[in-house]
Amino acid sequence: MAVLPERVLFGAAYYHEYQPYERLETDLDLMAQAGFTVIRVGESVWSTWEPENGRFELDWLQPVLDGAHERGIFVVLGTPTYAVPPWLARQYPEIAAERADGRRVGWGARQEVDFTHPAFRFHAERVTRRIAERYAGHPSVIGFQVDNEPGVHLLHNHGVFQRFVDHLRATYGDVENLNRAWGLVYWSHRLSDWADLWTPEGNAQPQYDVAWRAFQARQTTEFVAWQAGIVREHARPEQFVTTCLHYPHVALNDDELTDHVDVTAANPYYDMQDGLTLPDPTPDDHEQGWKTRGVWAFYRGADWIFSSRREPFLVTETNAGNIGSPWDNRPAYDGQWRQAAWAFVARGARMIEYWHWHTLHFGAETYWGGVLPHSGRPGRVYSELVRLGAEFETAGAAVAGVEPDADIAIVHSVPSKWFMQKYPPLSTPDGGPDAAAYQRIFDSFYRGAFEAGRQVRMIHARRLPDLEEAARRHPVLIAPALYLADDATIDWLAEYARSGGHLVIGPRTAYADQEGRARHEPAPGRLTEAAGVHYDEFSNLSGDLRVRAAAGFAPHLPADAVATRWVEGYTLTDADVLVEYDHDHFGRWPAVTTRRHGAGRVTCVGTVPGRALAAALARWLAPAPVSGWADLPETVTVTTGTSPDGRRLHVVHNWSGDRTEVVTPVALTDLLGGDGVPAGGRVALGERDVRVFASDR
Repeated sequence: MAVLPERVLFGAAYYHEYQPYERLETDLDLMAQAGFTVIRVGESVWSTWEPENGRFELDWLQPVLDGAHERGIFVVLGTPTYAVPPWLARQYPEIAAERADGRRVGWGARQEVDFTHPAFRFHAERVTRRIAERYAGHPSVIGFQVDNEPGVHLLHNHGVFQRFVDHLRATYGDVENLNRAWGLVYWSHRLSDWADLWTPEGNAQPQYDVAWRAFQARQTTEFVAWQAGIVREHARPEQFVTTCLHYPHVALNDDELTDHVDVTAANPYYDMQDGLTLPDPTPDDHEQGWKTRGVWAFYRGADWIFSSRREPFLVTETNAGNIGSPWDNRPAYDGQWRQAAWAFVARGARMIEYWHWHTLHFGAETYWGGVLPHSGRPGRVYSELVRLGAEFETAGAAVAGVEPDADIAIVHSVPSKWFMQKYPPLSTPDGGPDAAAYQRIFDSFYRGAFEAGRQVRMIHARRLPDLEEAARRHPVLIAPALYLADDATIDWLAEYARSGGHLVIGPRTAYADQEGRARHEPAPGRLTEAAGVHYDEFSNLSGDLRVRAAAGFAPHLPADAVATRWVEGYTLTDADVLVEYDHDHFGRWPAVTTRRHGAGRVTCVGTVPGRALAAALARWLAPAPVSGWADLPETVTVTTGTSPDGRRLHVVHNWSGDRTEVVTPVALTDLLGGDGVPAGGRVALGERDVRVFASDR
């Protein structure tokens, strides 16, 4: 059984093989002085491990592992299968990944390969086995990372498509079943034989796309599971096996893939400087991409990682210095490394590992800053991390594997996100399809909760807990944009409310079944009785709509509350109105309704709530935050959870360049060596500061 040390692991990816001159001992000494306890090595250099077909050079890593072990530094050893060597590309050109139009993904970057191809699999297995055989027994190796950030491309290679057809045959049995399931009578798409199935490049059939995207993600999952199995044949029982995930990748379903690893590991990157500042200057319409922007989005990223296995996780890569391109150089303000690291830990991180140790002197990522600059001399980043390493040492086991608190749970659906990337309900300002529609709807509720000072737990629709646990642990559950949902999932939501939970139904939830077929009943399908409302009509919005509070909700609604982007035309049957649209046409429909259902309640939100409306809803849904902290300045957040030793953890952040202070609701012990604070005492916070406390309750 894989075992992690009882402390937060702290370190960086380290590529001694990239250094233009010898400095191994210097680097390792500097790491030890900074309090590093882990490095990640080896995953990017297949052509170094195997410079020619069948000729392996494995000994070059030995001095790195020996030196790390001498200094008490653990090692995560990576397999190099994401970066294919030139000889393999030259000798087996057929393994190149193909795009939808049949063009091959060009060589010269990374992850250009069809990882399902037998020729690739042969060579990938061979190099993986040789590395694992050589180093699994080394005492420094605590675990393995297989591949790297999988799921980059949708693979349209001939063999992949043929396996897709085989998968459909196994799933549906015959073409008539598929014709009915996909509605292929439309536009004369009925199949008479499996050979009639068209390839996906010109597809406009939504049900096809639902199946195709799920199949692509399963290829990624199967590849990681296959390689993890190879490594486990050689790994010691206490060594973990994982892969590092980049969550926006198109062929990735994180909660399915992580069934096949021992611990979730991910690479969350984020904008620093003003991107980690409160009050948040990020525009409301900013599209979150491969890196997040805004403190709320940073937390959403961490909570997403936790959700994959509903347990603590590893950060295998995150910001050291500049991240991105040579024209985007924005290293952190003083204090922001501590802020980000402690925020990750507060949401469940058991390892913080930076990418990377030394800034590269060549290659595509020459200006992706490491802990050390190009000169190799310790500077501001290193000094900040020295302080952080000492803090992790002081806090010890008390912060290693925190169970984060949640006031509100939000259901996340990867299949619904895929569907809306191609068939979104929202439009861009110019009237085109908004491929970010799912995330915009989901994020409106997450950001509202965050800005109301409420903590969130993300729950995958595939991983809904048993009803007794759900109603007990998650008294508020929001299901926004859960467009693709089978009957069992929708019935679970209704029963959750009947059992005592407060269910919030957001836009487009339960509108279609698991195949993406619009349900032939009023929306929200199968939930209309529990909700006390139904709708058939809906509309996009060309601008924000003002809203007003109905009786009983007036104290909760600020003057700047608006509805954005979307309206569902609710017809009341047995529900109370909380919020109304202030509009001569849309005012005929309520914006937010609520109804008792069994021992619980169902609330319906028929729009994408603007920031003020979303925060007001969160305060109404969870009037007493579980953290116990109240009346916080707008620059301060408090993140709470349960420490492995059973105490309550309180991580207090000041996300601004001004000093401030807060009043504690309970007596606190400073886990970083400072003085304790009595209940009702004041906690001083410096510029961009973070304080870490524990309490008995």
